[in-house]
Amino acid sequence: MKHFKKPSQADGQAKGSLKERALGTLRRSFSTRTFRAGGYSAAAAAIVIAIAVAVNLFAGALPASITHIDTTSSGLFTLSAQTEQLVSALDEEVTIYWIVQSGTEDSTIGELLDRYAGLSSSITITKRDPVVYPNFASQYTSEPLYNNSLIVVSGDRSQYISYTDIYVTDYSAYYMTGSVTTEFGGEGELTAAIDYVTNEDLPTIYTLTGHGETGLPSNLQTLAEGENMLVSELSLLTVDAVPEDADLIVIYAPQSDISSDELDMLLAYLQGGGKMLVVRDYVEDDTPNFDTLLAEYGLATAEGIVLEGDASHHMRGSNYYLLPNIESHAITDPLIDGGYYVLAPVAQGLTLLDDARSSLTVTPLLETSSSAYSKIDGYSLTTYEKEDGDIDGPFVLGAAVSETVDGGETQLVVFTSSQMFDETTSMLVAGANDDLFLNALDWMCERESAISIRAKSLAADFLTVPTFWSSTLSALLVIVLPLGFLVAGAAVSIVRRKR
Repeated sequence: MKHFKKPSQADGQAKGSLKERALGTLRRSFSTRTFRAGGYSAAAAAIVIAIAVAVNLFAGALPASITHIDTTSSGLFTLSAQTEQLVSALDEEVTIYWIVQSGTEDSTIGELLDRYAGLSSSITITKRDPVVYPNFASQYTSEPLYNNSLIVVSGDRSQYISYTDIYVTDYSAYYMTGSVTTEFGGEGELTAAIDYVTNEDLPTIYTLTGHGETGLPSNLQTLAEGENMLVSELSLLTVDAVPEDADLIVIYAPQSDISSDELDMLLAYLQGGGKMLVVRDYVEDDTPNFDTLLAEYGLATAEGIVLEGDASHHMRGSNYYLLPNIESHAITDPLIDGGYYVLAPVAQGLTLLDDARSSLTVTPLLETSSSAYSKIDGYSLTTYEKEDGDIDGPFVLGAAVSETVDGGETQLVVFTSSQMFDETTSMLVAGANDDLFLNALDWMCERESAISIRAKSLAADFLTVPTFWSSTLSALLVIVLPLGFLVAGAAVSIVRRKR
């Protein structure tokens, strides 16, 4: 049988002493300089990590316009003042549905949407995968659905923005140069859509018919609708008066005169504070009722077609393609500020009547030089040179008239060449003629701050360096700078050795 020895008092004291020595060693290890340095480092690291997390959370809450710097040469992601003003002032909830298959998101569109969401808490961006939700878009549009398209919804109003309208491709130069250009029109389309779905009071425009009018060209129709103007046709032969919801009447290139009844209705409309835009061409038949309408507002037409005698006021080789002076007005000031020209082909002249009533404010918008003259033979002219009997200029080719009346303010704008607003003509002056037409609509519809945002170029800008400078910079970076560092290093080493 095995016996165990009972622990003595000395053994207990030895164990207690060992425990105390271990605790002492542990306490001393926590109080060493190494431990304190490590503790400080750990604490500093924890603080830095906490700060980094806080900064990231704060930065994530900032709008994309602050956190994402737009370095594109065209300011692709920099929102215009019109967009910032409209979106920042939203008091209605707007949902932008991004119709996109998962994994195929267009990064440019995504960046644009982030910037809109950062402008207002009323904007909500929601993705809808057409594969997962095949019938979702059909409740808002019957148009062909493209990937990366958008649907803007607010209340009961909605608008579909096709991907083909966001990226606009111009093929006009393809047959001449073999090149096409693509522009990004996302901001213009999206801002106009938000304006449409949140604005119940959109301008209604009627275009007069029944006098051989060609109707608004497609480019002008698109521009007007792009600013959320509702465009409809109007025949005064079927009504007793101009409709009450008419914010503006457009008379575009009539080939014959209006009737006496139509004259009375149009005058009554204007005298009640109506707005009217008239684009006339020279016609060989007399138009006494049209002339009466213009005379009532201080304007008269000159007989014939205007030609320009000053070479600086017409296109080279075509003195009937006029480049008039642009006079200051709310309609024309943006063109003046931008340094644009306006081109007016085959125009008729206007003159201001001296006996117009004092309540009228008649402002020339476009005016020829004093060397201009009107060929009274009109389309039958046999020479472009000035002849006896031709009428001396200068002539007004566009004018704005306003008058304060009991019903508000009457406004009338007249241009004397419909070819001005042909798309090809406008392209010759960088789209300035289209802008002129649109500015006139905005002025009369009281939408001077309307949505007119041009598409932005996607073309990359290249830095072209001449051969001499390219060789010089290469030698500097590849040979001179490295040799300079080697020489400097050798010099420092020699100096240190001498010490």
